[in-house]
Amino acid sequence: MLKRSDLPQIVLDTVKSLGGEATVVEVAKTIWAKHERDLRASSDLFYTWQYDMRWAAQSLRDRGLLTRSGKKWAAK
Repeated sequence: MLKRSDLPQIVLDTVKSLGGEATVVEVAKTIWAKHERDLRASSDLFYTWQYDMRWAAQSLRDRGLLTRSGKKWAAK
């Protein structure tokens, strides 16, 4: 079962796995493909994970681990 606090690392790992740069949609599709079962088992997170994913990305940007390049997120 995933927790909201797991999302920053998942987002960062996902962006890196997509070549270090990806759109929000690409990140969401990849997270869903890799973590669907865990997300479905995660109670309320199942309903909010895409919103929470964006907040996770913002926290990564605040920490200097992710940047926004146009419509893409880029890992540092």
